[in-house]
Amino acid sequence: MIGIIDYGMGNLFSVSKALERLDVPYFISEKAEELMMANGLILPGVGSFKDAMERLNETGLSSMIKEFVGLGKPLLGICLGMQLLFEGSKENGETIGLGLLTGYVEKFPGVTADGGRYKVPHMGWNQLVWTQSSLILQQVEEDYAYFVHSYYVDRMDKDILLGKCSYNVEVPAVVGNGNLFGMQFHPEKSSKLGMKLLRNFTELARERVTT
Repeated sequence: MIGIIDYGMGNLFSVSKALERLDVPYFISEKAEELMMANGLILPGVGSFKDAMERLNETGLSSMIKEFVGLGKPLLGICLGMQLLFEGSKENGETIGLGLLTGYVEKFPGVTADGGRYKVPHMGWNQLVWTQSSLILQQVEEDYAYFVHSYYVDRMDKDILLGKCSYNVEVPAVVGNGNLFGMQFHPEKSSKLGMKLLRNFTELARERVTT
């Protein structure tokens, strides 16, 4: 059973519909004790890093997420949910993140090295390139994924980089460390590639229960 963390800032509808298409049982909850019973958790996110961390801290979900990951259970952060896994962000002032992964969230500068301007947010389809193998990428071919974001992870531990794309700067697109994963794009909106990635994540959660 997959738990979707409801902290008031996630695109719960599209994520839940994707799991339904995969015929994967799930539930949505804001209660830490219920979420701890899940085999795997998804942390979605749309909006401000600062607001999201305030809500996670106020509700006690920050502590729950750290405890859940510490037990070795799989957790997947999507879009803002991926960024929250890192040390901090400069969005709307310096904000401390969950600190489960090494790296800081920075805004796209919107200006190239030679002074040219480019559009921020990074919105639309972009080509992914895998940087190392992982169970989450098993039997998933490099393809296009759908992005909507103005901030990206910088100063990241390269050992956890699984996939990337380019948008003037190198954008970490898929990250992973043990049972912890993140996707900067929206897999639930990324056609066959996204659905296969979600399937792989749910299989990891299922396998942990059966082994």
